[in-house]
Amino acid sequence: MEFLSSPELWVAFATLLLLEVVLGIDNVVFISILAGRLPEHQQARARTIGLSLALVTRLLLLASLSWVIGLTAPLFTVVGQEISGRDLILLLGGLFLLGKATYEIHEHLEGAEHGKSARATSSFAAVIAQILVLDIVFSLDSVITAVGMVDQLFIMVAAVVVAMVIMLVSAGAVSRFVNTHPTVKMLALSFLLLIGASLIAEGFDQHIPKGYVYGPIAFSIFVEFLNLRVRARQQRSAAQRGATQPVHLHPTYVKSPSTEADAQTGTDTRTRTEAGAPAEAGARAEAATGKSGTPAD
Repeated sequence: MEFLSSPELWVAFATLLLLEVVLGIDNVVFISILAGRLPEHQQARARTIGLSLALVTRLLLLASLSWVIGLTAPLFTVVGQEISGRDLILLLGGLFLLGKATYEIHEHLEGAEHGKSARATSSFAAVIAQILVLDIVFSLDSVITAVGMVDQLFIMVAAVVVAMVIMLVSAGAVSRFVNTHPTVKMLALSFLLLIGASLIAEGFDQHIPKGYVYGPIAFSIFVEFLNLRVRARQQRSAAQRGATQPVHLHPTYVKSPSTEADAQTGTDTRTRTEAGAPAEAGARAEAATGKSGTPAD
């Protein structure tokens, strides 16, 4: 009941929920892109399994907070830089994200028939395995963020569960939108490159404020949204012009001079023929009369 009556806990829950949703957007986008390589009847199941695994991973990490906190202890040193277990996971996850996003961009730009051949060879198990790897990386980042913001475990669990439910509900719409618009898909893959680079920087203890990463992403999405609206309006205008286009009559037939000359020649010929016909008939009649009137010897 303390949770229901405490404004501070509600504010902490709302803040953490918003942050979890924002941090989960890249997870949803990546799962949507990977699921798009499967046959259409398997895509929804892959998204559901991927997000369910992400929820289970987050809950397991929250249940083992002592182990998660222990991941921040240095394991070894490289060129004067201390590397912890968390740093290793972020480094490997960032490298994997960079490599996977680069491969996807290459497949869509340079692959055979824009990546259709690669999509046909992707197995369900391989896609789920890749989703699970990224779930671990994103979940670790999400849980560490939650631990740094809130002390109460039940608030963390509630925020994570609600955020994952929101992502499960919106995953289908996000997937359809990303896969329907090629420019949005390229933009999403570019975001994954940026997020992978930020994870690598975090692995080397070079903290990049989230606003520096998600601010440009939000601005780019806004610009692309305006572009989509403009293109949709142009298509509607073109369709309306095509539907209301007036009927164009054939041009009036005008005889060319050569046609008129040919027609006149034909008329003259017919006139001469018609004029000469009576005279020729009369000559034949006179000849016949002369033959009949000649006396016999």
